[in-house]
Amino acid sequence: MSSRYKLLGLIWLLQFVNYLDRVNISVAAPSMMKSLAIDPGLFGFVLSAFTIGYATMQMPGGILADRFGARAVLVCAPVLWSIFTGLTGLVESAAALVAVRFCFGLAEGSSNAACYKVVGDNFAPRERAHANSVWITALAAGPAFVAPLASWALRSVGWENMFFLFSLPGLALAVVLWFGVPAKQSVHDTDGPITHARGWLWLLRRPTSWLIFFGYLSFNIGFWGYLGWMPSYLALQRHLDIKALGVAASVPYMFGLIGILVFGWLGSGALYRFRAPLVAFGYVCAAGCLLIAFTAESVGISLVGLTGAAFFMYGGFGPYASLVLDLAPERERGGFVGFVNTGGQLGGIVAPIVIGYVVNITGSFDDGFAFMVCALAVSAGCYLGLAYFIRAQASHPATVSPPLTGRGLT
Repeated sequence: MSSRYKLLGLIWLLQFVNYLDRVNISVAAPSMMKSLAIDPGLFGFVLSAFTIGYATMQMPGGILADRFGARAVLVCAPVLWSIFTGLTGLVESAAALVAVRFCFGLAEGSSNAACYKVVGDNFAPRERAHANSVWITALAAGPAFVAPLASWALRSVGWENMFFLFSLPGLALAVVLWFGVPAKQSVHDTDGPITHARGWLWLLRRPTSWLIFFGYLSFNIGFWGYLGWMPSYLALQRHLDIKALGVAASVPYMFGLIGILVFGWLGSGALYRFRAPLVAFGYVCAAGCLLIAFTAESVGISLVGLTGAAFFMYGGFGPYASLVLDLAPERERGGFVGFVNTGGQLGGIVAPIVIGYVVNITGSFDDGFAFMVCALAVSAGCYLGLAYFIRAQASHPATVSPPLTGRGLT
């Protein structure tokens, strides 16, 4: 195996453990709400506290990766988030839980841009959708694995000790990353020397920067609403016993993993030049599946809708990630990815709060699901706009000012 794919394997492992620690709270949510006397509206703020921390560290984490290299960031992050995972099991109030989850989000958010940077530094533009899809499968594999594991832990040791158990893999991971990730990456700069000040002025003048920013923001309203509230939706509205579901609870995430591989293959192959429309198509389909999920009369059809939504939402990650890297100057990859991901996490902050509030007011998840459907439709529109500018740059490069990128889009 080449050293490039070993790096992909390591950041896959990082994201897998990352999502084990991130999603376990969704499985434990009904038990935690009962134990700590927290209603769905207040628990929405708990979920958003993580996302606020995560969003806050996107750009600083990316700039740190540009300045000190990806390894330093990738090693420190799991040590910190493992500490706060364990502390989650010690909380005795909603305020303490919000504080711990905010710090947990800061720790996890610091590593995100560094993962993208590793791919951008080691893979050519046409390879990136596939390369990103390889490590991004961890975003589906982690939740798929955590559902039965967290269900077992809840039954066996309770939600408090469950968080202690989940804190251990991240500490071991930090050691593996220290020895496995090179201290410095070899970057072939095609954009020439560029300062951060000049680079950011150039980047923020481009409509494509803002289209992908708002496209990712609105997507994450749907994605984080889904990820944060699906177990509670099944338990509270569909009256399913999450603890008893076990392996069956991971089925939507397994289809999400398949979606990542399919879209990543298409985005690096036959549809390489149509990655933005491909992402838009996926999000329209995801919106349709969520519509089916919350309007279905039977539990079975609702689960089919949720599974289809996972396939299409997760599927867009590979092509999306390659588009972000193509739009970023090589010397500022981490910072630009952090900028776009900040937009995405703003959507993640909004979704849990709005949905939790809607559940409190209406006693139903239906309007919350409708909110997610509309957000995914808006995201699809942003990516269609992005496709227009990419096509304009390819047909008439002199008429698009400033240029979209140095490489990868034409």
